[in-house]
Amino acid sequence: MPKLHVLLKKEEIDDAKMQEDKTAVVFDVLLATSTITACFWHGAKEVVPVLNGDEALREANGRAVDSYCLVGEYNGKTIEGFLDPNPLQLKEQIHGKTVLLSTTNGTVAIRKSAAAKKVYTASLLNGEAAANKIAADHREETIIAVCSGSGGEFCMEDLYGAGYFVDCLMNNTDNWELTDSAKAARIFYRSNTEHAQIILKDSRVGEMLMRNGFEEEIDFIANCGLIDIVPWLRGGKLVIE
Repeated sequence: MPKLHVLLKKEEIDDAKMQEDKTAVVFDVLLATSTITACFWHGAKEVVPVLNGDEALREANGRAVDSYCLVGEYNGKTIEGFLDPNPLQLKEQIHGKTVLLSTTNGTVAIRKSAAAKKVYTASLLNGEAAANKIAADHREETIIAVCSGSGGEFCMEDLYGAGYFVDCLMNNTDNWELTDSAKAARIFYRSNTEHAQIILKDSRVGEMLMRNGFEEEIDFIANCGLIDIVPWLRGGKLVIE
């Protein structure tokens, strides 16, 4: 029986172990993977996760000016000259374009997970769709749910998102053996199924976003199962086809 494991922060990623026919599902609920899901929902062509603003500018070099958007933050502050990685504010600006996305934690976690056989990104918005995709296409593989965390620390909202994904998956099938971390994530989610907004707003990152006036964004991100889109990493780019 394959295993389902949850890593509590991106610093726990082991490249060698990731290469052993594992599938990764990356969570950065506030905000990167929620923003990625929303970007595709709003019609983005693709999302390129980069490690920092400098790499984003290198990726932009040589592209037609109207073909891409630079989107990014570092340590919670929007990078100068970039759009804020906010899932609601990007709606009118990214349709049909490549999004070059740099975030402090989420895009780094995606890149660190790239050694896996396949990498998906998920959030509360598309956690059920991600679970359905895993159940349909990866039943023989070990699944690693990667919580990005923040600044080397565990993030409560990522564990909640991973728990939602685990719960959706195990309600679909009992194909996987859960490790203790996966069981803990599921128990945390099931103990708070009606409290997504509270969990997100009470988290450390959520409190920072609330202080900066992003309550509407958090309320949107807390919509479990709203979006039936599962981005995956292909050739360094997140796509949905």
